[in-house]
Amino acid sequence: MIKSDDLSTLAHDAAQTAERAAHSARNGIGQGLHEMSNGLEHARSETGQALRQLASDSDALLHRGIDKVRGGADQLREKSLHAKDAATTYIQHEPMKSILMAAAVGAGLMALVALFSRNHHSGR
Repeated sequence: MIKSDDLSTLAHDAAQTAERAAHSARNGIGQGLHEMSNGLEHARSETGQALRQLASDSDALLHRGIDKVRGGADQLREKSLHAKDAATTYIQHEPMKSILMAAAVGAGLMALVALFSRNHHSGR
């Protein structure tokens, strides 16, 4: 038969074991929360750095694009000035040919307009 002292000791030992288990669980939970907090802080830091890098890269890409557009516009401007100068020189040296060519281009354009206009009206 089990004595009351034995039961008391057994209950006391069980209570201490339960208390140690609860203490270990609290420590484990606290350590887990601390590690999770550190992990979240690290992730936040990494995300912030990645966003700053993305913004920097986007800004650099934008500036390169703007520079390319400016360069293309400058080249186009130079080519159009060269074409204008060449046309002016040609007109000065060959005024009759220039007039005949302009008249031929004008007549061709009028023929196209008339053709499209006729097709447009007959399509209704």
